[in-house]
Amino acid sequence: MAYSEDHIALAAEYALGTLSAEERVQVETMMSVDKDFAAVVEAWERKLGVLNQMVGLVEPRPEVWEKIRVAIGLADTQEAIVHPEAPQPVAAAVAEPSSIDSSTVDRPTLDRSNVIDFSVQAKRWRGVATGMTAIAAMLVALIAVQAYRPELLPAGLRPKAATQVVQAPAPVAPPAAAQSQYVALLQTDAASPAFILTVDAATKNFTVRKVGAEPQAGKSYELWIVSDKLQRPRSLGVIGSNDFTSRAALAAYDPDVVNQATYAVTVEPEGGSPTGAATGPIVFTGKLIETVPPAR
Repeated sequence: MAYSEDHIALAAEYALGTLSAEERVQVETMMSVDKDFAAVVEAWERKLGVLNQMVGLVEPRPEVWEKIRVAIGLADTQEAIVHPEAPQPVAAAVAEPSSIDSSTVDRPTLDRSNVIDFSVQAKRWRGVATGMTAIAAMLVALIAVQAYRPELLPAGLRPKAATQVVQAPAPVAPPAAAQSQYVALLQTDAASPAFILTVDAATKNFTVRKVGAEPQAGKSYELWIVSDKLQRPRSLGVIGSNDFTSRAALAAYDPDVVNQATYAVTVEPEGGSPTGAATGPIVFTGKLIETVPPAR
């Protein structure tokens, strides 16, 4: 509901406590029958309520209490209240029509029922303006104290400490360096490769890929590492029947041995040599060559 400026001023002065007793009764009556107007008053009370937190208690001087006691009739001596006497009625003089003076004829009185008393409205708005100016000044002072001397304020009015969350940048992983790779063609001659052996220099894992080797019934192909730094050829395991066979058997050897050795394939009984030494013929051989150089 839209309210006039007078209603809003009444609500503000009610919250400030500057109304007379009669005006306060009028506002409280309006609040009891008009919930929207009561909400307007409550809004002003919330806006002005901060003044109560910023103003401390002040004990009045003794002479102030004495004046209050005299005003309400509780003083020891009080002058008698003299009421003014009512004016005596004046008998209207009866005059002949011919003797009536035109200068004494009563003129019609003005109807002032619809004339707005601007002095009351101006007084009310001056009170509201004074209160709002005081509020603005106190709020400016409050903001300044909060910014420069927050320790002077009550705990409820102190600004909360700002917590700044700083997120550390995630570490940038260095680009993955290319790992050196070695490849050997295990073959009888250059025209007929049987297996391709690939060795990862970092992990020493190897993979054997079947290319042209034909399976032999009841037999298995077995891979061997042959080096003058080893007392005898060492088995690296049976090459499976699938296209790819991966092992980690080279992890126990030094890089120089792995890189410089000769790799040989023999034909053994199914499941591999039963003695741990090569028993069948060597059918394919090859040496590793570097295909991907190590990172600089």
